[in-house]
Amino acid sequence: MKSLNPRFIFLLSLTVVSSSLGFYLPGLAPVSFCEKEDAKECQFTFKSDKACVKVCTKSYDAGSKEDKLKLDFLKKGMELNYQHHWIVDNMPVTWCYIVEGNQKVCNPGFPIGCLVNQEGKPKDACVINADFNKKNAYYIFNHVDITIFYHSGDETNGMSARLVAATLEPRSVKHSNDDKPTCDGTPMDIPAEFKNNLKVTYTYSIQFKQNDDIRWASRWDYILVSMPHTNIQWFSIMNSLVIVLFLSGMVAMIMLRTLHKDIARYNQMDQEEAQEESGWKQVHGDVFRPPRMGMLLSVFLGQGTQVFIMTFITLFLACLGFLSPANRGALMTCSVVLWVLLGTPAGYVSARLYKSNMLCFCRIVFVDFFLMNLILWVEGSSAAIPFGTLVAILALWFGISVPLTFVGAYFGFKKPGIEPPVRTNQIPRQIPQQSFFTKPVPGIIMGGILPFGCIFIQLFFILNSIWSHQMYYMFGFLFLVFIILLITCSEATVLLCYFHLCAEDYHWWWRSFLTSGFTAVYLFVYAVHYFFSKLQIIGVASTILYFGYTLIMVLIFFIFTGTIGFFACFLFVNKIYSVLKVD
Repeated sequence: MKSLNPRFIFLLSLTVVSSSLGFYLPGLAPVSFCEKEDAKECQFTFKSDKACVKVCTKSYDAGSKEDKLKLDFLKKGMELNYQHHWIVDNMPVTWCYIVEGNQKVCNPGFPIGCLVNQEGKPKDACVINADFNKKNAYYIFNHVDITIFYHSGDETNGMSARLVAATLEPRSVKHSNDDKPTCDGTPMDIPAEFKNNLKVTYTYSIQFKQNDDIRWASRWDYILVSMPHTNIQWFSIMNSLVIVLFLSGMVAMIMLRTLHKDIARYNQMDQEEAQEESGWKQVHGDVFRPPRMGMLLSVFLGQGTQVFIMTFITLFLACLGFLSPANRGALMTCSVVLWVLLGTPAGYVSARLYKSNMLCFCRIVFVDFFLMNLILWVEGSSAAIPFGTLVAILALWFGISVPLTFVGAYFGFKKPGIEPPVRTNQIPRQIPQQSFFTKPVPGIIMGGILPFGCIFIQLFFILNSIWSHQMYYMFGFLFLVFIILLITCSEATVLLCYFHLCAEDYHWWWRSFLTSGFTAVYLFVYAVHYFFSKLQIIGVASTILYFGYTLIMVLIFFIFTGTIGFFACFLFVNKIYSVLKVD
């Protein structure tokens, strides 16, 4: 099966520029190679060129049902554009080729083969080779020409060479002699109908080239600069940034001017005139009435606080270069460690808001994650997490995160409860008939549109990095979008909260959480669209894996955005009612 990888403002302008130009990674030491030293990642020796070296020969018996299934699986992989991903000295071995407009593109992987259909039209990788011209044939890439570029270093000072690039060109070769291949034959095609015995010999050639123009600190530049859609991403991100900031400024200006006039007029009235006034001022005695299912809301807010702090620190470190693609696994490791260590804020926030804390959110995520990993185990995927690692994650949760959560809850219990600025009436006020746009459901649906509008471009590239093996590296822009998302969620929620209060509907607690949290629903719809329009995933197991991991992402995003909207609305409501003169 296709391997599905489960494994998203300080000096902001400087960070954005520096994070998009190159990757010198603090804490990532370069590896120096001596002449004729074995490279551990691949079976070759440094500075030892080789031509047409045989790796192995795989035989397929036409009378064997097992071999037929294996060959069918190989051909299915070609149809779905399955990829090889090789790594040398912590760098991907890239396949570079020229596309339209004479633009050079370097992919961090190469396909296992390609397909020419019954009409003779080549698919995907076949378009770059005119020799793939046989109809209804599968061409397997059984030979690679590898080129390793190295910086010579300073031999007078004892500095050895360092690898600065690794590229390859995949080829399909029908070897005339499987024992002593020459690698200059015609392309090897696998017929659609498996009737005769078949032998596939895998070979490689390798050469080393000196290139002192590329510094080790900037060796990732040729990959990142040639990534597809890079220019489109720059333009789209800047365009979205301008639009969202403009809308946010307009919303803020309208809110401030309108509220200022309302408060000034209300405070100048006498008591009789104030009682006849309608709008948000009249619900001051009910606006701080405790919501239904307050315990559940406090749990969501505590976990949302945990996610917010974790995301902020992770993105900030990524902007500084510590969590770049060159340092494989660092982003996920940092997120998990921060999640474990940030149990204290979650417990504190939940206890302050409701004097209680539950751990249901973590249980839901872990059960979903365990089920997805179980499917990977059954399918024999290399992406499956070992059982020992799962036990270690549980140990971190129960041994560190849970105790820290209770520590935070303890300090939250010791603090006095949050006192509202106005008294709450004993008898709830009757809510008048609402118009269509001030009813809960339409308001919640509309509230998630603007926040989703500022992230969907980045979401496309993030999904590509997870499911399509693209390299994501523009963490500076991602941090900018993160800040914009915070502002947009806050202002959209506050604006709708104000409209609802003006309609004398004081049930703002859950509504403020769900208004910005509904952005996650749009995220899920976009993920469904991405699945059907961009991916070629087939099979029940692969589909379950995609939507299982997507649900984890959507749930975390729901908790995160809902928490941002709630606290923005909470501060807004406390502020406007604290300046009212109420007897």
